Amino acid sequence: MLPVKVVIVSGRSGSGKTSVLNILEDFGYYPIDNLPLSLMPDVVDTLVNDSHIGKIALGVDVRSPQADLSNFGDVYDSLVAKFGDSAIKILYVTAQDSILIGRFEATRRVHPLMLTGKQIPTVGNLPNAINKEIQLLEPIATRADIKIDTSLLNTHELKERIREHLGVDNVITINILSFGFKYGAPIDADFVFDVRILPNPHWKPELRRHTGLDDEVKAFFAEHSEVDDMGEDVYQFFDKWLPQFLHNNRHTVTIGIGCTGGKHRSVYMAEQLGEKLSKTLPESLVVRVKHREKSRW
Repeated sequence: MLPVKVVIVSGRSGSGKTSVLNILEDFGYYPIDNLPLSLMPDVVDTLVNDSHIGKIALGVDVRSPQADLSNFGDVYDSLVAKFGDSAIKILYVTAQDSILIGRFEATRRVHPLMLTGKQIPTVGNLPNAINKEIQLLEPIATRADIKIDTSLLNTHELKERIREHLGVDNVITINILSFGFKYGAPIDADFVFDVRILPNPHWKPELRRHTGLDDEVKAFFAEHSEVDDMGEDVYQFFDKWLPQFLHNNRHTVTIGIGCTGGKHRSVYMAEQLGEKLSKTLPESLVVRVKHREKSRW
């Protein structure tokens, strides 16, 4: 049976609900924002049973009809009855009133309860709208499993807080990419190393048709100590610093290793680096080696 994890995300306008949904999407959740509560049980059922999507994040706020919000308890109970208490979590974000007012003023956004057409009395200014929103969201806030005050949090800190609460492991893909400078450097690389200063097998006619994956080329490089020296220096750098990205808001790190044509030196160095890092990096850092110019060999 497909494991089901549903996170209902709600909170005060301006406190970061959209950011939370984006973070949950990074964690593999399927996000839907501003879904009317009355549709929630059927939508979740369809996603789970028809689309086989087990991780779902649902955004709910005061844009939902008031009748829906007042019936939140019934909707929540129906989800729990169908999928189990452990499968449904409510994440509620809030912030200090002064912070919310400052955020609205800084972005020149209008609070949802101040928009034309909202038939809600007493909402004539921003402080009143903020206070009224607390009352409307009370059925959700009182059932929240997780409450996060974002007043002093930046996006990275918010992501770490959510990760801690939901028990999400941070996994980063380390892409090691060999390439040829004659075809252009990769524009998405976070690090680029130029290995064109190393001895070039291309100038040995018997090695020209081979690649850095072949034993003949490996034997050639084994005769030149500077190849291992550079490889070890690059490895030591990444072995020390790549684990630090686990504390950053990253999902991939791309390391480009380039030679002239992307066939011999860069391929060999990329393979050697990938092999070493795969043995020593934490399991949450997944190493993949790719050769961009393979179709040209």
